[in-house]
Amino acid sequence: MEKTYDPRAIEQTVYQEWETHGWFAASGEGDPYCIMLPPPNVTGTLHMGHAFQDTLMDTLIRYHRMCGDNTLWQGGTDHAGIATQMVVERQLAREGQSRHDLGRDAFLDKVWQWREHSGHQIQQQMRRLGTSIDWSRERFTMDDGLSEAVTEVFVQLFDEGLIYRGKRLVNWDPVLHTAVSDLEVLSEEEQGKLWHMRYPLADGSGHLVVATTRPETMLGDTAVAVNPEDERYRHLIGKEVELPLTGRRIPVIADDYVDPEFGSGCVKITPAHDFNDYAVGTRHDLPMINIFTIDAKINDEAPEAYRGLDRFEARERVIQDLDAQGLMERIDDHKLMVPRGDRSGAVIEPFLTDQWYVKAGPLAEPAIQAVEDGRIRFVPENWNKTYFEWMRNIEDWCISRQIWWGHRIPAWYDDAGNIYVARSEEEARSKYGLGSDVTLTRDPDVLDTWFSSALWPFSTLGWPEKTPELKTFYPTSVLVTGFDIIFFWVARMIMMGLKFMDDVPFREVYVTGLIRDAEGQKMSKSKGNVLDPIDLIDGITLDDLLAKRTQGLMQPQMEKRIAKATKKQFPDGIPAFGTDALRFTLAALASSGRDIKFDLGRIEGYRNFCNKLWNAARYVLMNTEGQDTGVNGGEVELSLADRWITSRLQVTIAEVHRQLGEYRFDLAARALYEFTWHDYCDWYLELCKPVLTGEDSSEAARRGTRQTLVQVLETLLRLMHPIMPFITEAIWRQVAPLAGREGATIMHQPYPQVDESARDAQADKEIEWVKNFILGMRRIRAEMDISPGKPLPVLLHNWQPEDQTRFQSSRAFIEFLGKPESVQWLHGEEPPESAMALVGEMHLLIPLAGLIDKEAEIARLEKEVAKVQKNLTQCRGRLENPSFVDRAPAEVVEKERTRVAEMSASLRELEGQLEKIRRL
Repeated sequence: MEKTYDPRAIEQTVYQEWETHGWFAASGEGDPYCIMLPPPNVTGTLHMGHAFQDTLMDTLIRYHRMCGDNTLWQGGTDHAGIATQMVVERQLAREGQSRHDLGRDAFLDKVWQWREHSGHQIQQQMRRLGTSIDWSRERFTMDDGLSEAVTEVFVQLFDEGLIYRGKRLVNWDPVLHTAVSDLEVLSEEEQGKLWHMRYPLADGSGHLVVATTRPETMLGDTAVAVNPEDERYRHLIGKEVELPLTGRRIPVIADDYVDPEFGSGCVKITPAHDFNDYAVGTRHDLPMINIFTIDAKINDEAPEAYRGLDRFEARERVIQDLDAQGLMERIDDHKLMVPRGDRSGAVIEPFLTDQWYVKAGPLAEPAIQAVEDGRIRFVPENWNKTYFEWMRNIEDWCISRQIWWGHRIPAWYDDAGNIYVARSEEEARSKYGLGSDVTLTRDPDVLDTWFSSALWPFSTLGWPEKTPELKTFYPTSVLVTGFDIIFFWVARMIMMGLKFMDDVPFREVYVTGLIRDAEGQKMSKSKGNVLDPIDLIDGITLDDLLAKRTQGLMQPQMEKRIAKATKKQFPDGIPAFGTDALRFTLAALASSGRDIKFDLGRIEGYRNFCNKLWNAARYVLMNTEGQDTGVNGGEVELSLADRWITSRLQVTIAEVHRQLGEYRFDLAARALYEFTWHDYCDWYLELCKPVLTGEDSSEAARRGTRQTLVQVLETLLRLMHPIMPFITEAIWRQVAPLAGREGATIMHQPYPQVDESARDAQADKEIEWVKNFILGMRRIRAEMDISPGKPLPVLLHNWQPEDQTRFQSSRAFIEFLGKPESVQWLHGEEPPESAMALVGEMHLLIPLAGLIDKEAEIARLEKEVAKVQKNLTQCRGRLENPSFVDRAPAEVVEKERTRVAEMSASLRELEGQLEKIRRL
């Protein structure tokens, strides 16, 4: 083995070998276990959320593969309609062209070319993460098979009356000229205005005041609403007001939607441009006047003075005109949530337009039932509530998009506007009895990307064909996903799976938390706090990191602030940590559904963990290669330490199985870390040295220890492999032959199972006693500043006969690691002034006289006491200052209190030691 652990020398070579040999494919034997990769956008690059979820999925996949299950990780990418079309349209714009210059077919050819050349970046990045997806089965939501599935589902749902075309309000992006889903709308707080406008009563008896953040929409008002219980306005219900600037009269209506406590208690109703108003308008059968064109300019439904103006120009003109007529009551500064398209950055407009919809109610009922009766289980269970809340208030799903890239809607129109839905134009003519004299035109819209994603669990396995894979792997085992797409994806997969497969798409849904930065902030490009997983694996210089974080900002004014924060957090850039350290960090942070603060301190610690494992393996190989490890037989004698580490291994194996079964990746990682670092490396590798180097050791004892060294390490590597695949593969190939194991790769080795016969409670107790003895001596050395190599006289007081027995049986370990100069068992006599440690009930004493320079030690301790006292006084002063306690963030105050408690404890300890030394 190389002297130092270098992930770069291992990872990519090993991965290439895994993939080339086809080792990620399902075995065809054992119980089926399948995970569907949530398909990343074809335009996407790997972010921390992907890295987090991919690590957890790969851990489960590798674990089940090693447990002997017929394991499939089905991968693929999403065609990402809007995002991909924008990428290609930008390319065309640089060449001075638009998609309209090319025409639909030629433009789509360009998109396919882009996908072929550039649409595979995220898959390569996922390979860097070690994901063992069966790449030979990779799917794409626009491939022929998935496109056929989409068409089949659309036609069947339409024929059953579950898909229809209707005019309703949608989120409209006026730059992209398409409807968008709620998930593609980012609402952020912005500073704006609240305009209070007077609407004169038609009978001339006064006016009503209404308030709005979008004055231009008043041109489309069709009512003013008041609460029916509001005494101030009850007499006006049924009367009319003059709608300023329009020459129209609109009614005053009563509706419980209006909050009489908010503003004036009167609300302008614009059904065609506000979702709440649309609901009111529908209840009262109000006219729906759409005043905008598709690019949010004022259309011919509005008065002539405003036609053709952009909505924001119209806003200024409306405000001026109202003011000129004395109809502007007042203008307030007002913070409001502004919805913007996540792709275009344009303010989203509620817009009345013809779209295709899925009738969600009938599909939702069985999907609710499936979670209620336990056929699907959410982990953690609290996400059930979120799911039920949405499903029980579900609205029809708008599935059409006004773009070109995507699955084109299989509907045709004749000249009279009649709709014919079929798998092809030929089938439409046959199905509806249309002759060749009837001209048919295909609907230009495409389906929402989420429509094809909803079919992912069964379409990727070959549906509508009845394939062997579909029969074997559906329903899949678990879905690993974020909470933000429970509505958009998870619920829709459940609805579609139950509808078309008559079974749930997965048995469990493991909902992960969100990866946040070290301060707990959400990672976003606009905040400049994004961490790229590949940068954590390979490292990145400060200059390159600054360039990456500040280029292409939507708010260029943020550049200086982002640069300053980045320089402070990463003054030397980010060092290379390697994939295994990143994966172990993500697993260790994956507590049950909670958001995760990611800071470099953790990954640095786990990079050290990788080094520790590597160095331990080198030590083992140095002591076993070319030596007799019992592979070919021979008498074996196991020491107390051999029996203990084998017993501890069984406890660890059981714990890892249990925690992975409950999706507690954090607790599985902790069990592996504690066994590897503390039990195996810190203790066992030291405890085995007296046997390997002792002159009195028999050959059978040496053989037993060498055998234990390699067998425990080899088992540990298999136990760790699902979380840390690369380093375990590299070490295992060297260690396996010494442990008598054969095979080309660790990933196809059996996952360790508990051997109950190897549990040894007696050995556990004995070694615990030995550890306490040695740790007691080490603690006294540290407290008294005594050199670790200096032999110490040990007095034992208050002991029992079993303590003597234990000492005799483990004397070699204690003498090798504790280095006692002598050991004296006291029989009731009063011990001299000593430092003491407890080993069970027994007192381990080290006389202080002659061991230390009394005056020098008193001076050192007095200096230390003074330093702690000074810091403690400062901290207490801050906590006694009311302005600090009241104004500082709660976590800062709590941190200060914790420091006071810790320093108080340190001070008591130091003063106790000082008193002890003075008594010498």
